[in-house]
Amino acid sequence: MIYFIGAGPGDPELITVKGAKLLQEADVVIYAGSLVNPKILEYCRPGVEIYNSATMTRDEVLAVMRRAHQEQLTVARVHTGDPALYGAIQEQMDALAALGIPFKVVPGVSSFLAAAAAIPHELTLPGVTQTVILTRLEGRTPVPEREKLKELARHKSTMCIFLSVHQMDQVVEELLAGGYTPQTPALVVEKASWPEERLLRGTLADIADQVKEAGITRTALVLVGDVFNSPYQLSQLYDPQFCHGYRSSRT
Repeated sequence: MIYFIGAGPGDPELITVKGAKLLQEADVVIYAGSLVNPKILEYCRPGVEIYNSATMTRDEVLAVMRRAHQEQLTVARVHTGDPALYGAIQEQMDALAALGIPFKVVPGVSSFLAAAAAIPHELTLPGVTQTVILTRLEGRTPVPEREKLKELARHKSTMCIFLSVHQMDQVVEELLAGGYTPQTPALVVEKASWPEERLLRGTLADIADQVKEAGITRTALVLVGDVFNSPYQLSQLYDPQFCHGYRSSRT
């Protein structure tokens, strides 16, 4: 079996119990060495085959998987965060399916969740926003016109922007063009959950300058929205006047 495993955002303890167990049992491990904390490999048993996919092509990765399948070995294909987000796993799964090789996906903790914990702050608040947009600025990977930051910013919900901190000036320009004000809170979390984690707090008026001064160019998430400084309504779930299937009203 080929297991696509989400390693979490960086802290090796933020891998799931299931992910760690599969790493302990794997015969072959292929991990995204450019992003996955190498301490994750400490879960592996002695003698396991380990490949760093940062130095490999897609065909080379698939060749390792195909050979392991033929030898009836278990493969742990380890991606950063949760592999469903910017993990490039669909093309690998489609290739395996075409070859008749079975696979499963084990979800992980995404970096946007680790960033929210680092702040710490809730991303959805009653009376402010109930929506979180996960997106990125266009780079080598094109972004459909309807998904440009300027278009998404019109919703004025919480935005978590991946893979874009190296173009912070453009990020700010598009967000302002879409309707956010210069006073909108903006935060940057570099290497969320790693020992060297850094947090910048500001607004769209000054966050780009902060990023330049800090020298942050990669492995960082940009979070934007009024949720980070607006008054909000208390949850009805714990209100004594609110009854539901587990509790009667206490007034």
